[in-house]
Amino acid sequence: MRVFYFCLGWVLVALGVIGAVTPLLPTTIFLIGAAGCFARSSPRLEAWLLHHPQFGKPLRDWRSEGAISRPAKITACAGMTFGFFAFWYSANPSLLLAAGVAALLLACAAYVVSRPTIVDQP
Repeated sequence: MRVFYFCLGWVLVALGVIGAVTPLLPTTIFLIGAAGCFARSSPRLEAWLLHHPQFGKPLRDWRSEGAISRPAKITACAGMTFGFFAFWYSANPSLLLAAGVAALLLACAAYVVSRPTIVDQP
């Protein structure tokens, strides 16, 4: 199982890196999953992710308190809103499908907003 978690961790890191440069593809959720996989397979790579200059703090905040920073919440909700309107405009879905996608995205946004907010100390 250790090899499985190690390989899955790297797949999730790759998806996170792709998400960092691709609009509408999340980054942090993949890196949270990668950190969990590396916790079960490679403590060195887990430490690397948790102390990464750009992604380490959000991962540590999530791990310690299940918290998301206010800018990340705003970005996530704005991304979901943009994604819904891009879907609606480009796919021209039926009313039922559009309502289903909207309900799913609203549930995701409600989850993000309901998480504790990390306030950075100056």
